[in-house]
Amino acid sequence: MTDTTLRLSTGDVIGTTRSSRLFRTRVPRPAGTVRLGPERTGAARTNLSPVLQHAQPPAVLPQANEPCWCGSGRKYKRCHKPLEGRVLQGVVSPRLEVPAHIERPPYADTGIVQRWAEPRVKSPEVIERMRHAGHTAAAVLRLAGEFVRPGITTDEIDRYVHQLCIDRGAYPSPLNYNGFPKSVCTSANEVICHGIPDSRVLQDGDILNIDVTCYVGGVHGDTNATFFVGDVDPASRHLVQVTEECTWYGIEAVVPGRPLSDIGRAIESHAKKHRYGVVKAFIGHGIGEQFHTDIQVLHYYDQRANMIMRPGMTFTIEPMITMGTWQHKMVFDDDWTAVTADGKRTAQFEHTCLVTDDGVEVLTASGGASPSAPWRR
Repeated sequence: MTDTTLRLSTGDVIGTTRSSRLFRTRVPRPAGTVRLGPERTGAARTNLSPVLQHAQPPAVLPQANEPCWCGSGRKYKRCHKPLEGRVLQGVVSPRLEVPAHIERPPYADTGIVQRWAEPRVKSPEVIERMRHAGHTAAAVLRLAGEFVRPGITTDEIDRYVHQLCIDRGAYPSPLNYNGFPKSVCTSANEVICHGIPDSRVLQDGDILNIDVTCYVGGVHGDTNATFFVGDVDPASRHLVQVTEECTWYGIEAVVPGRPLSDIGRAIESHAKKHRYGVVKAFIGHGIGEQFHTDIQVLHYYDQRANMIMRPGMTFTIEPMITMGTWQHKMVFDDDWTAVTADGKRTAQFEHTCLVTDDGVEVLTASGGASPSAPWRR
């Protein structure tokens, strides 16, 4: 799960986003409208009855001249077809319960995240606990990816991931983190990150990022991957492939004694070769006993990101790569879901990394958090 404040180790602030509930804000909207997608589509604002506001397309879409699936009575081509493939906000079910015997992070009951000065360099004992948390998150992500298929909802994925965490004695870290209502983030197509699982049905041809974080043994393990839903077009497949390559280029840049900016340089360089954008508003973060610590990992180059990597540091590398602009919008009314400003697709992969004496250990690699690229399966 990404962080959002871009405060560098020099003390300079190069930008701040209020795009998630980490910094609560709401996008104003006129009464009586529901926003269906970026406004450039021309169909972004549609007057709908309350019954239709959260209607979701079926797994098999109608032909152009057939009645629209939403029940409006209009032909599909004159109703929702312009938004085909775009993510519509669905109904969010009640928050799932966590059994009393599961160890909980401090924010679990209140939703209030309290920060404290956590050491950037972890002790061997904390690192060992983080290995276990990372392996747990990796195993959950692998199983969640195998569960993905056309016709299921992202809410079903949330329920599955929630139970997978509980079965492993782990608390699903996103749950009630600053009030986040679900146990996992599910971000499809043009959704960059922090997608809230809901009643939306996965369509054949979607791409879906699943972001899993597990709290177990008093520490967090954070990982994500983008999966194909059924038969995906070549352009989307290429985007996903390059995004995972970018992630591993960033991981290979983790070298003790070097600045964190090396990671962003490696990621951005590879993305630019393919004429893709790199999202700037959401970044990697330190992790340990807290979900997010003060280490901030940019996925693009900025010379001010000059914190030196030292053995024992733990942080995530999680680039979000886009087919178009790197800029984002907040078009849903949930204060969380970020989408690309131009509505084009985006993909993401993430690993929790440990700086070692001679390089890097990927704490979420064991068990298969992206065990092999989806296009090789």
